[in-house]
Amino acid sequence: MLDCSDLRKGLKIEYEGDPYVVTQFDFVKPGKGQALYKCRLKNMINGSQFDRTFRSGEKFNKADLEERTMEFSYMDGENYCFMNTTTFEQEFLTPEQVSEVTDFLKENTVCSVLFWGSRAIGVTLPNFIDLVVTKAEPWVKGDTASGNSKPAVLETGVSVQVPSFVEEGEKIRIDTRTGQYVERVKE
Repeated sequence: MLDCSDLRKGLKIEYEGDPYVVTQFDFVKPGKGQALYKCRLKNMINGSQFDRTFRSGEKFNKADLEERTMEFSYMDGENYCFMNTTTFEQEFLTPEQVSEVTDFLKENTVCSVLFWGSRAIGVTLPNFIDLVVTKAEPWVKGDTASGNSKPAVLETGVSVQVPSFVEEGEKIRIDTRTGQYVERVKE
């Protein structure tokens, strides 16, 4: 059990039967009365957020969360099939559960899947992923009016800004947290 004094930003708690993460936290001690803990909670299943004030002495359960290393295998209609890399069991996730990472998700990508009990609630990609450029405008020498970058379409279909020297067919490294180009990858 967690006490109100344990609350802090990033803590994952179970509140009213659902897992929540504390996104903002403020401690207030009025001159008179009990201390107050003002929090903004985000539901880890549906993403809804709300503000809640707790009084000192209130207790919470820590959210029963587990991260498992899984590999994205294939699309089954609209669902995404992930395979547990240790037990080889398959888990099918809906587009809503994977919506935040679909821009950079390709087959055979090893991801971290967050489970609440036996239910998958989120996917985290590795920080860096290598993707092939499928479409990029050719760079014209002396063309500096457009700056040093140009749009390029990657094998997953997402468009990112890349330096002007990057060409079609090259493999580049993308930072999945920001969606920005990092470097070219030599094979």
